[in-house]
Amino acid sequence: MLIIKTLLFTLLAPCTVTLAVPYLLLRSRSEIFPHVWNSLNFIGISIIVAGVAIYIWCAGDFISKGKGTPAPYDPPKELVAEGLYKFTRNPMYVGVSSIVLGEALFFKSIAILVYALILLLLFHLRVTLYEEPALKRLFGKSFDDYCRRVPRWIQFRKPQVV
Repeated sequence: MLIIKTLLFTLLAPCTVTLAVPYLLLRSRSEIFPHVWNSLNFIGISIIVAGVAIYIWCAGDFISKGKGTPAPYDPPKELVAEGLYKFTRNPMYVGVSSIVLGEALFFKSIAILVYALILLLLFHLRVTLYEEPALKRLFGKSFDDYCRRVPRWIQFRKPQVV
């Protein structure tokens, strides 16, 4: 059942953010499949694939380790601090942001790049104003310890072993 809930949420939220909105931001539909590819197209595709893989991995961890879904109305029951969550507290947002940034490169779109930057700001505000306080209330000291070990965003140092 958690898999179905996760699939439905993914179609509703992340797919809207990463597919529908960028599609609407393209100047013309002819931009969707470039006739001539260059390095930006390949770099963009690589980043998109990495972002999709990150999201799928994290959604799987939410189901298997957290006993919940990525959906705010059915969150994990247990703190997920394994897998990619050992390197950043918000790998799902990193994955979704990567997809949109990859699309900006692939389509060579300033509009999608601006959208990606706005998305990053909105994700940061959601995390700092809502998610982290809620997780602190729910998981208490274990979340505090986790925050001391793992950075909010991208990890540039080796994770601490506790």
